[in-house]
Amino acid sequence: MSTKVENILEELKSLNLLEAAELVKQIEETFDVDSSAASGAMMMSVPAASPATSEVEEKTEFDVVLEDVPAPKKISVLKVVRSLTGLGLKEAKDLVESTPKVLKEGASKDDSEAMKKQLEDAGATVVIK
Repeated sequence: MSTKVENILEELKSLNLLEAAELVKQIEETFDVDSSAASGAMMMSVPAASPATSEVEEKTEFDVVLEDVPAPKKISVLKVVRSLTGLGLKEAKDLVESTPKVLKEGASKDDSEAMKKQLEDAGATVVIK
């Protein structure tokens, strides 16, 4: 599937019932088509199933954000950042000095918690989003 189609699908998933009905009406008028009873039933079932799916889904990917590094703890935090990211000294120093900064994107819950613990033990302020 192309990224354009994926983006359209994501937008459609976020529509509420009134917006979906308005979209159907606009499609009918623009393309001179008539929605059948079957597609109307399908449109009614999609929003009903969507909230149930949302409740069951649990966030599986987390971003680890380095919020603040106190000056006295900068060197120890820098060492932890280098070990976690594999960055060179200059890149890690730039990252530590430019807080708040995303340290890791899309990490698992366990990895995020482990990174947070290591960074906090070194003296940094960390947030998992």
